Amino acid sequence: MVTQARTPRRRAALLAATTCALLVVSGTAVAAVAPSTGSGQDLAAQAWSVDLDAVGPDDAGVRHADEGLRIAVPDAPADAGRAGADRPREAAGQLVADPVELGSPATGVAAEVDAATPDGTSVLVDVRGRLAEEGPDSWTEWVPAGERLPVASATLQARVTLVGDSDVTPTVREVTLTPEVERSRSLQEVEVQAKADGRSYKVFATREGLVGGTTANGHVIKKRDHFVALPSRRGLAAKNSGSYSVRVCAERTGRCAYAPVWDVGPWNTKDDHWNGSKKRESWDDLPRGLPQAQAAYEDGYNKGKDGFGRKVANPAGIDLGDGTFWDGLGLKDNAWTTVTYLWTGNGPKGVVRTSGRPLTVRSGPGTNHSAVGQAGRFTNVVIECTAKGSRVDGYYGVSNVWNRIGPGNWISDAYVNTGSSGPAAKAC
Repeated sequence: MVTQARTPRRRAALLAATTCALLVVSGTAVAAVAPSTGSGQDLAAQAWSVDLDAVGPDDAGVRHADEGLRIAVPDAPADAGRAGADRPREAAGQLVADPVELGSPATGVAAEVDAATPDGTSVLVDVRGRLAEEGPDSWTEWVPAGERLPVASATLQARVTLVGDSDVTPTVREVTLTPEVERSRSLQEVEVQAKADGRSYKVFATREGLVGGTTANGHVIKKRDHFVALPSRRGLAAKNSGSYSVRVCAERTGRCAYAPVWDVGPWNTKDDHWNGSKKRESWDDLPRGLPQAQAAYEDGYNKGKDGFGRKVANPAGIDLGDGTFWDGLGLKDNAWTTVTYLWTGNGPKGVVRTSGRPLTVRSGPGTNHSAVGQAGRFTNVVIECTAKGSRVDGYYGVSNVWNRIGPGNWISDAYVNTGSSGPAAKAC
């Protein structure tokens, strides 16, 4: 559901004049206040508060009590016990707020947080903007509140993440957000600089396993499940969403798998290695595309340890659910792969929908072509171009349109929600 922005009952006057610099809160309560960089009262007057009572299906590991929002399951963190790499001993939960529709595009969002954060705990507030012209589930990457959005957007969404351990949790009492527009850059400049092709890097992949466990977004892992984990929450999609999805190709098998990002890991939780040094959350002295765990394992970076001080035992930069690993890629052992971070590209996108099983990816536009991989349900794929092929009766009815989603990779449009009744891209 998309809600209209509103002025909160309290703090409206304060937020019209000030913005908050932050947003990792640690120690005792609240964020620092800095002068506003907004361009006027119109956006500042559209400040809104996150409904911390509304814990819903997109949320994971949090509960709301009288004192505020807290971590719900500190004794069973999603980051515990991963195949191939021990998970960090931290408990974390997140609340994904309903999107808010503004009257005009914003280039960023400032936040004010009222929270109690005992030693060793923290609260992070991230925001993202909707890219409606690119598909029904297309968004910018999550960025910390107070930072510039990759693309100006009039539809914004906030996520509140609580981090603690098995014994202690932060408590969030209120989160208030204020949209901003930078004076120094026009909206057109922001959009032009944000456009880029999807980024691809060679990354070592391990199998996650952990059937019956719960991922960082609240998904309960099933047998032969189709999802992946990346070592940063900036690319974490909500449960039953593929707004952040990847293409993983294994040269060893000649197959590609498409899957949503539903977990955080391996090794690190703040290593968005697909971003450049100016944006990378941690380890910004490493080259773009090089996971910190790989640098630690191969070159002794950080004395061979990860961000939690553990000795790195393999160079993994992505974890694969069993179905992605065994069925999508046909792997039997951990392997080097080429990973494309699909949300970093532009152009039309579509959401894969099936009754449950993964969708077969074929070498050409028709069921007579060989199978060369799989696309998991909810994956958000980039549609490069389209062609006519064999007719398929799928989730969205009968169609003879086929979408090319990668080099030599095709799927039937009958299983893709593009937000359009016709072809979503030009003819191949």
